[in-house]
Amino acid sequence: MKVDVILGLQWGDEGKGKIVDALTPQYDIIARFQGGPNAGHTIEFNDNKIVLHTIPSGILHKNTMNIIGNGVVIDPVILQKELELVKTFNPTATNHLIISKRAHLILPIHRALDACYEKAKGAAKIGSTLKGIAPTYSDKYNRRGIRVGDLLHKEFAQKYNELTADHLKIIGLYDFDINEHIIDGLPYKEYEALWFEAAEKMKEIRFADTEIYIHEALNEGKSILAEGAQGTLLDIDFGAYPFVTSSNTICAGVCSGLGIAPNKIGKVYGVFKAYCTRVGSGPFPTELFDKTGEILQKEGHEFGATTGRPRRCGWLDLVALKYAVMINGVTDLVMTKADVLGIFGTLKTANSYKLNNQTISYLPYDLSEGSLEPVYEEIAGWNQNVDSIKDISEIPLELKNYIKFIEKNVNVPISVLSLSPDRKQTFKL
Repeated sequence: MKVDVILGLQWGDEGKGKIVDALTPQYDIIARFQGGPNAGHTIEFNDNKIVLHTIPSGILHKNTMNIIGNGVVIDPVILQKELELVKTFNPTATNHLIISKRAHLILPIHRALDACYEKAKGAAKIGSTLKGIAPTYSDKYNRRGIRVGDLLHKEFAQKYNELTADHLKIIGLYDFDINEHIIDGLPYKEYEALWFEAAEKMKEIRFADTEIYIHEALNEGKSILAEGAQGTLLDIDFGAYPFVTSSNTICAGVCSGLGIAPNKIGKVYGVFKAYCTRVGSGPFPTELFDKTGEILQKEGHEFGATTGRPRRCGWLDLVALKYAVMINGVTDLVMTKADVLGIFGTLKTANSYKLNNQTISYLPYDLSEGSLEPVYEEIAGWNQNVDSIKDISEIPLELKNYIKFIEKNVNVPISVLSLSPDRKQTFKL
């Protein structure tokens, strides 16, 4: 048995949560391998809508085990709120959730540091979700982070206090008053008290050496799907640095984020929107600043699931998509939100870039370098509503042609098509 992988191929928000939820019945285990509550995976079913931030998207299926891997960073407060919400749909959710002892904890001081650093950057800010992700990963790689397993040790309080005290010294160097800082509507000290309550409550969930659990499951013939957060173009190494997240969002992150050898990777599902969006700062070659961009935002309900911020919108970037397919070794493409493009009679895709008067067909080291401009190719749109289609045979010819056009350009088949937020509107091709 091998571990299949599902991840994003753009700047996140590709609709991975819905696809994981739709594929979950095929798997025994869903395992999240990186990121933290800066991700928002939205699932809609039976007129219900739920947004998951830390818990894997298979949690709504009662026969599936869900693992939060060692590569994930966890805020106990956010996790507890999320778990309570999940229990309204799956009362036995706690019994189907395992957390790696090696996963790192996001402390209140990490969230304060995140806000402090972002404020200090001024106009050059990254556009952080202020969830404390970067400071937590920084402590992890600085070898002084606090892990889930530490919650079970008597030295936990001492570790917490020492790390917090060190970071308070750093904050003291900035124009930032920790006592006036608000986290999710609460003053810092009140949030800290809530954090300790949630951390204690978190012990009701099973903690385990999940790398051992996963390998034992594979030896027993169980099927596993690894779930990623954010998207390839936000990867800390291969994204549009420095406007990226703080973890490896690509397929290689599965190995380090779950403790899986490269030869244990099976299918790699790459999820992408039929167009492009981005939240936060940073370069975005196909971004539209005109009426078309506004229409995409409105029709696609493009607002961040975690922050509520409006997403920047643009045409599909095939140069970036080919790069993401290459980096991840994608075997199967999943296209989402094709229904949003139903309002257009003509579509555009960027097949190359103009950079300093030269045409290039690759993603440059710096997307903001020089005068990078997309070179578009037009293709006929389907100009009709497709979000009520019940059978794959009803798909209009123009949409089929769009699918074939993308497949020809990236040389990977589109095997799953999503035509609305509801899990029922997911079709195998």
